[in-house]
Amino acid sequence: MWVNCDDHYISSSYRPAQCNSIECSVAESLTCNTCNDAPGPNCNNNTCGLFPENSIINLSTTGDVIDDVALFRSIDGNFAKVPHFLFSCGSNNLLEGLASGVQGVAGFGSTQMAVPVQLSSVFNIHPQFALCLSSTRSSNGFIFVGNGGNYKLAPGIDVSSSLMKTLLIPNPVSTRVSFKGESSSEYFIGVSSVKIDGKAVKINTKLLEIDHEGVGGTKLSTVTPFTSMETSIYKAVTRAFIKAAEAKKMKSVAPVKPFKTCFSSESIKSTRIGPDVPIIDLVLGSEDVYWRVFGANSMVEVKEKGVVCLGLVDGGLNPRTSIVIGGHQLENNFLEFDLATSVLRFSSSLLFRQTTCANFYFGSKP
Repeated sequence: MWVNCDDHYISSSYRPAQCNSIECSVAESLTCNTCNDAPGPNCNNNTCGLFPENSIINLSTTGDVIDDVALFRSIDGNFAKVPHFLFSCGSNNLLEGLASGVQGVAGFGSTQMAVPVQLSSVFNIHPQFALCLSSTRSSNGFIFVGNGGNYKLAPGIDVSSSLMKTLLIPNPVSTRVSFKGESSSEYFIGVSSVKIDGKAVKINTKLLEIDHEGVGGTKLSTVTPFTSMETSIYKAVTRAFIKAAEAKKMKSVAPVKPFKTCFSSESIKSTRIGPDVPIIDLVLGSEDVYWRVFGANSMVEVKEKGVVCLGLVDGGLNPRTSIVIGGHQLENNFLEFDLATSVLRFSSSLLFRQTTCANFYFGSKP
């Protein structure tokens, strides 16, 4: 959780976290910073520090831990005030690769400084959050913190009903560069097999387990645009998908980077859940628990007219994580992370229920 403190951060209410304070303990800081420049949000003495990171460009810097007033929008459209919200200061060079106008990264990982953990403490609410990513740039999705109960999207559909659930798997070693040796704050799930149109794909299931060095397994990522798979898994899954696609008389065409498996859109029927293509199931331990991926999430329309590609990429031979479920595959899927019980509740595509993540209505305008 960090905010750019180099430019345009003007506040009279911020407070540096003094070394050895409770705030530093919450932040799990191991450093105590000094600064010889002009005093400011990111230049204080006897202040604990962290290593804010931009995981898109794999860059990390040092930054002071501070607290300040923060406002969060409530479901009714009003704003809730947090008088002492804890975060670390980032710098201008961490903004590279982020969307225009963005001045930081909100942390929702498994840490004490994460947004849902801090808000649950301040407002005495259950430590959980729900995530729903929109599939278009013109419409917003949503993140809810706390026990929201029924999540109703237009036209009056409660997307929190009929959810599957699975355990969030701890990874003993962080996959982030600046946190080697610490446990991971990312969210891993226990994928045990992959099916294409109901048929299991033959893969090395050892790669789906997390070893003592934190290597392997399956994690969720809103940073990774498309799901990546370790090379042998990727090849097995794409081969099985192509075979099932041929049975549907889908016509293969030349690949378009970064994808290697593409088809003519003219050979594929359209449905309300996207292109009518083979269904991908990520089985989560029990055969009765699976994450079903329909065409809207498995396929990507590319700039070449009339071409759609399987939205999976080759993650290489020795990736730290064998399967990384990317943002495209998460779009219009409802995910609820219960941090107290380490449980993930999830839907498949909301298109199947004739709604989207963009259809939530706040009670009033800010």
